Amino acid sequence: MKEVKVLGTGCANCRTTLRLIEEVAREKGIPVHLVKVEDIAEIMRHGVLSTPGVVVDGKVVHAGGVPTKAKIAAWLEGC
Repeated sequence: MKEVKVLGTGCANCRTTLRLIEEVAREKGIPVHLVKVEDIAEIMRHGVLSTPGVVVDGKVVHAGGVPTKAKIAAWLEGC
């Protein structure tokens, strides 16, 4: 199971990113543990300056803007 964190304070882009990750995981049948991180200090510890940020299994894979479903699928499939 992949651990996926969405880093952001609750803006529309952060909520959209969270929803897209849930959709892609469900469509692909990939089990994920999805965590929403809103604590500014924790977001900064990941070095993310632009939200939403996405961390997959401890690695920052995205920062700023809403990722495409294709990019999300690649992260979840490990490509």
